[in-house]
Formats: sequence, C-alpha cells, structure tokens
Amino acid sequence: MKLWQQVLIGLILGIITGIVLGEKAAGLKIFGTIFISLIKMVIVPLIFFALLAGITSMHGQGNFTRVGIKGFSAYILTAIFAVMIGLAAGTIFKPGAGVDLHSILETAGQSTVVATKEPPTISEFLIGLIPVNPINAMSNDQFLQIIIFSIFTGIVINMVGEKSKPLKEIIQSASQVMFKMIEIIIKVAPLGVFGFISWVIGTQGMDIISALLKLIIAVLAACAFQYVVFGFFIFFFARLSPFPFYRKILQTQSLAFATSSSKATLSTAMSQVQERMGVSKTNSNFLLPLGVCINMDGTAIYLGICALFFSQAYGIDLNYHNYLMLILTCTLGSIGAAGIPSGSIIFMGMVLTSVGLPIEGIGIILGVDRILDMVRTTINITGDSAITLIVDKTEGALDEKAYYSDK
Repeated sequence: MKLWQQVLIGLILGIITGIVLGEKAAGLKIFGTIFISLIKMVIVPLIFFALLAGITSMHGQGNFTRVGIKGFSAYILTAIFAVMIGLAAGTIFKPGAGVDLHSILETAGQSTVVATKEPPTISEFLIGLIPVNPINAMSNDQFLQIIIFSIFTGIVINMVGEKSKPLKEIIQSASQVMFKMIEIIIKVAPLGVFGFISWVIGTQGMDIISALLKLIIAVLAACAFQYVVFGFFIFFFARLSPFPFYRKILQTQSLAFATSSSKATLSTAMSQVQERMGVSKTNSNFLLPLGVCINMDGTAIYLGICALFFSQAYGIDLNYHNYLMLILTCTLGSIGAAGIPSGSIIFMGMVLTSVGLPIEGIGIILGVDRILDMVRTTINITGDSAITLIVDKTEGALDEKAYYSDK
C-alpha cells in the first residue's frame, strides 16, 4: 500500500476515533508528538547538507553563462511572486480562522513573543543574518543564519576547484544519508496523522475538518491564479500567445499530477518543449533540469498559505517584518524542498520557526498534503517549462513556427 493511502487511512481512522472517544482521545497525541520530534531531529542537518549539496553540484560548465543567469533569476523571481500569491490567498480565505490550536502552543512551551515583538531595523536584520557562531546558530534553530553559512560554504568550496572534490563527495553522501533518514521518518506519518487528528477531533470537534477544506480551497485558488500568471509572463516577456503553451503542456501536466514528482516528469517535459514548442535543445537541456532542482512555485504557494493557516489557528498576528521573513524563508524553503521526499513538510518547520510559530501542528495538515502535492507538482513543472520557453525566446533560439504549429 502506498504511503499516501496509509496517510489517508490514518486520517479517516483518526476522525472516527476522535468522534468516538471524545476527550479521551487526547492521549493519542503522543503519536503525533513523536513524529514531529523526529522531524525536529533532522531538520537542521537536512537544510545544511541539502543546500550545500545543491550549490556544490551546480558548479560546472554553463552555470555562469548569460542563459544560466537569466534562468536562475527568473526562477527566483517567480518563486517570490508565488509566495506573495500564497500569502494573499491565506489572507483572503483565512483557512485557520475559527480553529483553536493554542493548547498545542502551551504544550510546546512557546509563546507569541517572537511573532509580536518590535521588528528589528534594517541594519539589525542584515547583521543578524551573519552567524557569528554557526554551531550556535544550528543549536538555536537560526535558519536564516544556517542558510547563509551553507551558501557561503558552498561557494567557497566551488572556488577551491578540483582540490575540493573529496569534500564534495562527502557532502553528497551526507545529503543522501539525510534524505534516507527523512524517507524513514516519513513512513511514521500515518501514525502521526492518526494521533493528531484523533486528539484534535476529540477535543475540538469537526471544526478542524472545515478548516482543512478551506485550506484546500485556498491552495487550489492560488495555484489556479499562478497558472494564469504563467500565461501572462509568456505574453509579456516573450511576446507570444500563451494558448499554444497551455495546449502543448497538457501531457506533461497530466504526468506530473499522477506521479507528484517533477523529476519523474522531467524527460517528458524536455521532449514536449523541444519537439512541440520549438525550444532549443541547448537551452532546454540546461534550464529545465535547473528548474526542477530550484524552482518550486507550487510549493512556495503552499508554504505561504500554511504559514498563515497556522498563525490564524494559533491566534498570532503577524507584522510586516514577519511577512518579509515569510517571503524570504518560503522562497528558500521551496528551493530547498526540491528533490526531497515530502520536502514541503520538512521545510515548513523552518518557515514557521522563522516567524515564531511552533511546528507542533504540522501533523494536522498531513492528511490533505498528498492531494495538494499533486497540484503543487503540476504548477512546479508548468513554471519550469514556461521560464524555459521565455528565456529561449529572449535568446532568439525559439522556433516560433513550431511553437504555433498544430503538432
């Protein structure tokens, strides 16, 4: 039985158990707490090695060409825009409103101080990005400092050149170990979902189910808007009609939706943009794999909406500084989540922590995560293909006759 099926069964059993046992289901929360503790155990080394491995593996021929700079910049900008769409959807739909998760907050021994204190000045914020003690930053979950240290370390390793090859191999091996640990931990997800949902339903009733439905609607609406935005980008930046793109990307999208894997869809996407859209092989062979590795617009949307879902459910108001932090961490989280099984769940811990929100409630959304993952992956690969098309057109390499053909 597939993991998502097990998670769904855990969700259904949790609902039934919570209704039957009522307040007595509170004792089952321990299963969800164990799952969250396992995630906490690996989140810091995972972020460090995943980002470090990504940076060191990207070093090579073509990465610093004009096409590479264009593609990388476009991917980052679309991710930032996607986060803003997610935050807007979370503000409009308010999926967490009416849900009381304050008891989880107290159990975790945390408060609203981090989220509501006076925001730092620009100079304080910039200085705070530099980890004076990287080990201390890791022990205190200072994720932005960890990311800065990872990026700086990766760049320096690349600058060393051939002599750093043994270290690169160690980093790649370490990242694979972390991925394997996550793979093992995620197998506990069905039990975690069962425990959390049983407890929440038993203590709060069916309000959480209504909130999850609103969360699904918010994510779907935001992804639909992002889908339209891709067409606008094609029209505005590439001066092309987006309709041939939408028609010819359907096969790639259907595979992405079915597999929930951008990497599994990569070969199909490459053949479709080359053979049906007229994108040059040189550019598509570089830009699409790069996009699969760093561009996750659907995930960026999801992280933004979930951050507001939890802030609303905990009754914690966010200030402008918190929103800036969410834009930054959701963007970095969507990049880091690429290629990691259930990466959005793992990096959600980083996003929530960055604005003072406890991660104990993450298990509640696992029951609907699989459904939304299919939609997120479809948006991810669509964004990769759209950016590849746009950059190829700006480079004068696109075969417009093939793009507009009925093939």
